[in-house]
Amino acid sequence: MDRFLAMGGFAMYVWPAYAAFFVILAGDVLATVVRRRRVLRELRGRLARQGPRRRPRTSA
Repeated sequence: MDRFLAMGGFAMYVWPAYAAFFVILAGDVLATVVRRRRVLRELRGRLARQGPRRRPRTSA
């Protein structure tokens, strides 16, 4: 197990690269969730300001 974690002597480059990747990945996911919530909130606000929609009259 120690040999695996040492990564053939390149552990000081490999593990920080993995850490940076996962931090950036988590940040990207978090930014997407925050953006989605903001857009949904804005859309709900717009719909609330529009008021109820009237149904078009159909001639029968």
